[in-house]
Amino acid sequence: MEVGAARETDTGRLDVDRETPVDIVVATVRAWIAEHVPRAWRDAAAHGGAAAIREVRSRADYEAWYPEFSASGLVVPTWPVAYGGLDLTQTVARALEAELRPYNLGRLNPLGLNLAAPALFAHGTEEQRLRFLPPIVCNEEAWCQLFSEPGAGSDLASLATRAERDGDEWVVTGQKVWTTWAHLADYGVLLARTDPDARKHDGITYFLLHLHQPGVDVRPLRHIGGEVDFNEVFLDQARVPDEQRVGGVGDGWRVAKATLSGERQMVSGSGSGGVDRIGGSGAGHLLRLARRAPRDPVLRQEVVRLYSEERIRDWTNQRVRAQLKAGRAPGPESSIGKVHQGELNQRIQVTATRLLGAHAMAWESDATEYVRTLPHELRGMLRSRANTIEGGTTEVNKNVVGERVLGLPREPDPWRGTPWRDVPRS
Repeated sequence: MEVGAARETDTGRLDVDRETPVDIVVATVRAWIAEHVPRAWRDAAAHGGAAAIREVRSRADYEAWYPEFSASGLVVPTWPVAYGGLDLTQTVARALEAELRPYNLGRLNPLGLNLAAPALFAHGTEEQRLRFLPPIVCNEEAWCQLFSEPGAGSDLASLATRAERDGDEWVVTGQKVWTTWAHLADYGVLLARTDPDARKHDGITYFLLHLHQPGVDVRPLRHIGGEVDFNEVFLDQARVPDEQRVGGVGDGWRVAKATLSGERQMVSGSGSGGVDRIGGSGAGHLLRLARRAPRDPVLRQEVVRLYSEERIRDWTNQRVRAQLKAGRAPGPESSIGKVHQGELNQRIQVTATRLLGAHAMAWESDATEYVRTLPHELRGMLRSRANTIEGGTTEVNKNVVGERVLGLPREPDPWRGTPWRDVPRS
């Protein structure tokens, strides 16, 4: 396929780069869509938007087609070609994303793209990036985050999972909890304590752990909506090669900041959570529901208020993303979006159920079919209750904003500077 000076290579990747004029890139993407996106999906997008696409495209259909998307380089267009991208500028990437948006082509493997990748870009070796980034892009290796523990959630640096050196490997023992999609993952980004005599922030190391090995036990946790997103993971002498250590020994907290910032940005952005928002549809869906709801002026005013807030939040996130693409790490600014989005999304989902009226309280369903038949809006409302917890609790993120953005004094810590083994833990 050729369009002007741009074309598709034999591997399926679009042959465009930073020197290709933006109009040629856009024309190439349009031709790619016409050739590679199934006609039924394109017709649904033209006549009914995302909801119509979901009617004709199952999750299995999308996963089966996804290799065509990833091979094109359009999944991560600003990444270097060697890692699965197109090495385009952010300006050009925004233009092509506008062409893709109507077809609801969400990125699979969001935890790999948003949690593992930032740490690899910021602190990984070139060998690690070449090994792990391309399989992340094409969804061949799914990822999760092994950070939180039963006694180390909000105070993550107090974690107790141990990693002990054994030649060219590390032996890991401990427990992680609230691990999103661990039951579907192949690898996890892992924080483990390698020096219990150091201060709690200084004795932690960051690893890339293969989950399909002896000594790793993943146990699902079913949440209020009846589905499984979270898991607890038990590690009993699981092994990780030293070549899968990211950053220096004892430098894991600094590396983890790249992952944590990426996580906060992921759960605070428009359409966050990969293919669908974590917790229902956006405020645009409220507008559609409001057209069918009774003309309650107070409720309609609330819909407009929520829509306006979501637009403001989206503009703020665009500024954060622009900083990222300019080479600056996502810092405390990402916590601002996280604090705002968690509470905002909960209000959006509650309002959606109000607009449904009686349908949100009762519907025809066999008890055994509860999970499958739960209305989309009600499922979103139930799932959104986690928004103010995941990615760091709202309370913790408010501390981050206060200390790092507003310059307020740090919260007192009587154990600051004390070796980890001497700090009291639950």
